Amino acid sequence: MFGMVRPCSHRLGESLKAQWMAHLCGLCLALRGDHGQFARIVTNYDGLLLSVLTEAQADRAGGGWRRTAGPCPLRGMRTASVAQGEGARLAAAVSLVLASAKVRDHVADGDGLLARGPVALAARRVAGSWGRAGARTGSAVGFDAAVLVDAVERQFGIESLAGPGTPILTVTEPTETATAAAFAHTAILAGRPGNAVPLAEAGRLFGRLAHLLDAVEDKETDDASGAWNPLTATGTPLTEARRLADDALHGIRLALRETVWGSGVSPERHSTDGKLAHLLLAHELGRSVDRAFGTQSCGHGAGHGHVAEPQGAFGPPRTPYLPGDPRHDGNPYGGEPPRPDRRGFWAGCAVAIGLCCTCKVCCADEFEGPWSGRRREGCRSSCDCSCCDACECCECCECLSCCDC
Repeated sequence: MFGMVRPCSHRLGESLKAQWMAHLCGLCLALRGDHGQFARIVTNYDGLLLSVLTEAQADRAGGGWRRTAGPCPLRGMRTASVAQGEGARLAAAVSLVLASAKVRDHVADGDGLLARGPVALAARRVAGSWGRAGARTGSAVGFDAAVLVDAVERQFGIESLAGPGTPILTVTEPTETATAAAFAHTAILAGRPGNAVPLAEAGRLFGRLAHLLDAVEDKETDDASGAWNPLTATGTPLTEARRLADDALHGIRLALRETVWGSGVSPERHSTDGKLAHLLLAHELGRSVDRAFGTQSCGHGAGHGHVAEPQGAFGPPRTPYLPGDPRHDGNPYGGEPPRPDRRGFWAGCAVAIGLCCTCKVCCADEFEGPWSGRRREGCRSSCDCSCCDACECCECCECLSCCDC
C-alpha cells in the first residue's frame, strides 16, 4: 500500500479512524470482487480518497453505503463495516490504471529484475491486464478511464523531451489532468454536479503535489543511480518545488471551501459528512509536504521551525534513538540506520504479500516497507504526537473545530 496521505491513528480519533479503515477495506474488497485476489496488491492510500470524497458528498439518508465484511487477515481476522458502492469501484478503477502505469515505468527504467527480458515481458502483460481491468470498472461507473491512459502516454513523451529550463509544471500536467478528472467524477457519482468544478481544481493540485513530492523523495536515489528525475532534468531547485507545493496545498484548501458535503445546501467546512475528507486533504496532506521536504511547520511535538533530515512523502517521521540503543547507527545525535537499498518491483510484491498474510500491515506497530525497505507504522499503531496539546487554535492545528482552512 502506497500513497501520500497516510494519517496517524492518534490524530484521526476512533470515529474517523473507523471511517478511514472502512474506505481502505472497501477499496481492497472492490478490487478483489471485480478483479480477483492478486488485484488487491494495488490497494493504495491515495486511491481511497475517491471513495471518501464520493461518500462525503452524498445524501446517505437512503443507506447502502456500508456493508459488514467477513474476517480478514489484514484486520486480525475481525469482521468490519466497510464502504461499498460506486465510490469504492471508482477508486479501484483508478488504482488499477495507475498501478499499470507504475509497472510500465519500472519496466522502462529496467529496475531490478525487470531489466531481464522474460521478467519484463511478464510485467508488461500484468500491466496491460490491470489497465484493461481499470478501464472496464471505470466504464461501469460512468468514468472514462481513457483520460488516465492518455495522461500516462503523454507523460512518457513529455519526460523524453524535458530538459534544463523546461517548466516543472509542464512535466506535472498529465498527472494533474488525470487526478482532476477522477476527483470531479466523485461529484457526479454522489449526485452533486455543482461540486465538479471545485473538486476538479482540488484534484488538479493534488496531482501536482503527488508528482512533486515523489520527485523530491526520490531525487537523491535517482541522482545516485542516474535515473530520470523531473527536478534534476528540468533544473528545478528544491526551493521552487517547495513554493509550488505550498501553493498547491493552499489551493486545495480553498477548493474544499467551495464543496458542498452530505445533505447540506451550502459549503460546510467541518460538517460531519466532510470531516474526514477535510482532515485528509487539508491537514494530512500538509504533513506529507513537510515530511517530503524534511521540515515541520507546525508547533506540535518538536516545536516551531524545527528542521529534520528529509523523510520522504510516504511514512512516519524518523524517531531519534539514544546512544546505546541497538537501532542507533553511530551518529552521536541519534537517527535511523542507513537507508536500505530499494527492492525491485517483483521482490517488493513478494514482501507485500507476506506482510498481508501475516497481518503486519494493520496489526504490527512497525513493519518494513516492501519496496523502500523503510520502517512504517502499522495501520492500528499509536503514535507519540501531542496533537493540540502544544498550541491554542494555531493556524496549523490539527483540531478541526478551530482550524482556519
